[in-house]
Amino acid sequence: MSTPVGPYSPAVRAGPWLVCSGQIGIEPGADGPVLVAGGFEAQVRKALANLSALLWGREVGWGHVVKTTVFLTDMADYGAFNAIYTEVLGEHRPARSVVAVQGLPMGALVEIEAWAYGGNEKLG
Repeated sequence: MSTPVGPYSPAVRAGPWLVCSGQIGIEPGADGPVLVAGGFEAQVRKALANLSALLWGREVGWGHVVKTTVFLTDMADYGAFNAIYTEVLGEHRPARSVVAVQGLPMGALVEIEAWAYGGNEKLG
């Protein structure tokens, strides 16, 4: 899991809900967080890994995620993103929005946030 690049909490519990802040493809560097090398695909995989670490660190997993929001700096990457996203999430299909943005922190190409339900009730 990476260190936030701003003054916010990476994840906050609100009753049975876990709200995860947007994750980008960063890893620890000698002078602080750095974007992973390897371009778009590497950033997507690392952002999803960072988000997964937030979830599992709070005892929920991808199966608890009910909504994701994805920010892309280039909508031409939509198909490549979908391929990696479905590889990581398997058959689980939370509700999702994908938004094109002009820029992201640290020059990232993708950012992913999630809402997860950690209660005992089954959601439809």
